[in-house]
Amino acid sequence: MKNVNERKYYEAYDERYKTVHRKGLCWSTDTPSPIVFEIIEKYNITAKMKLLELGCGEGRDAYYLLKNGFHLLATDISPEAINFCQKRYPTYKDNFQIVDCIKDSLNEKYDFIFAVAVIHMLVLDDDRNAFYRFLHTHLTEGGVALICSMGDGNTERQSDIRTAFELQERNCEGEKVFVAGTSCRMINNEIFSHELERNHLFILEKGQTSIPNAFPDMMYAVVKK
Repeated sequence: MKNVNERKYYEAYDERYKTVHRKGLCWSTDTPSPIVFEIIEKYNITAKMKLLELGCGEGRDAYYLLKNGFHLLATDISPEAINFCQKRYPTYKDNFQIVDCIKDSLNEKYDFIFAVAVIHMLVLDDDRNAFYRFLHTHLTEGGVALICSMGDGNTERQSDIRTAFELQERNCEGEKVFVAGTSCRMINNEIFSHELERNHLFILEKGQTSIPNAFPDMMYAVVKK
């Protein structure tokens, strides 16, 4: 197992999950992300299609889709998150897999790929471009992807990746806990569009959304290759 000094800054969420799970807590709520299901309905994504989630976390959206019969592979870079999901949802154990979309690849292509609150965890341009290339590579012809990033479309800021593993006090299920600070890069709408287009992803629509009890302001884009 890699020690903290050998890990990439964007792996810090694994430490956050370990901390809250040791306390018997969950970092996120069980409420599914409305935008995911709105886009599935709007673009006629059916249970017969192949779906891929990047950054499934504790399985909030994945479980809802799986129990409704969707053919989904839910992935996360965090071994702790995947282990949590496999134990929490044993019926769907094989649907959860560790994947680092910055450097890994899969043998399948997917009709619908979605990533909620993943891209804003990536600070460096090289890592962000690698994320978009993964999407492009793993989409079927005619497939679409949904990307949601924290931000109001105007604000720009980024964290210091050197402090991603440093502990910060946060609130979790009403308790004060010290967890890894992780990383964040917020961009504006213009930069978001430029990143997508630069990586050969055609924008079908863009807008603002929110995730209840998690992200009051989120940019989103639906793209195809």
